[in-house]
Amino acid sequence: MQKHTKTIGFIGIGLMGTPMVKRLLAAGFSVVIWNRTPEKCRALQASGATIAPSAQALVAAVDIVMLCLSNTAVVDTVIFGEKGIASALRPEQVVVDFSSIDPEKTKEISAALMQSNGTEWIDAPVSGGTKGAETGALIIMAGGDAAVLSKVKPFLDPLARSVTHMGPSGAGQMAKICNQMIVASNAMVIAEVVALARRADVDVSKLPQALAGGFADSIPLQVLVPQMADHDFTLKWKVATLLKDLNGAAQMADLQGAATPVTNAARLALEKHDAAGNSDRDFSSIIELYEAVRNDAE
Repeated sequence: MQKHTKTIGFIGIGLMGTPMVKRLLAAGFSVVIWNRTPEKCRALQASGATIAPSAQALVAAVDIVMLCLSNTAVVDTVIFGEKGIASALRPEQVVVDFSSIDPEKTKEISAALMQSNGTEWIDAPVSGGTKGAETGALIIMAGGDAAVLSKVKPFLDPLARSVTHMGPSGAGQMAKICNQMIVASNAMVIAEVVALARRADVDVSKLPQALAGGFADSIPLQVLVPQMADHDFTLKWKVATLLKDLNGAAQMADLQGAATPVTNAARLALEKHDAAGNSDRDFSSIIELYEAVRNDAE
């Protein structure tokens, strides 16, 4: 295993952050970690990561800072809040944000850090879920300066199957919104299909095999149909996370004056499922919403 001389700081040890840090450690990087809930760091310490006593102490000890946080407000707090990292960042450092947050806020954060600290910012939201994080097959959509992205790409290679520069700051986050619009709309139709096919006495477990290679095939189809068919709702992707992204899509559509009726329908369905107490469940549980339609009609 190659041992790298640069040290990575990673803030945000959750469903995605944990396997991403493991990939970086396995690639030979020294990784310093910090999380608002310290207990989540313990397992990674056993794998070789160093736990920083604070976010600011982490920044002081590393060459590059990576964030993987739950939403825009949390990113803003970690950077600019009390004991935030903005006061500790140095001009030679780069912050890479894997979080999925508001594109306009991303532009503001990037400009503010450059003005106050001379620190570069790359927005680098990911697609591929926990499986992609575990296998190093994430898709990264990056916004920011292309030369800076090129400089930090060696740090991203253990995590990603591809890294694509989408444009200036905020462009990565906008690309992620586009990704989520497609995924969510596709997944809602898949849930409808599973519920309908099962009602019509179709062996829904065979749908992925039957549709493989055709125009209806997709990664969501292959992943979600077995989960929905078996009611296997092992947590991989929270309902609340996707709803947050779809709300962001609605905001950007309003800002740009764009029509998004299909995405809006998916958002409203997900809102209903979320409001029924499913916020922290895996997104595949959305099948219950469509099965409930059948039960209500009976």
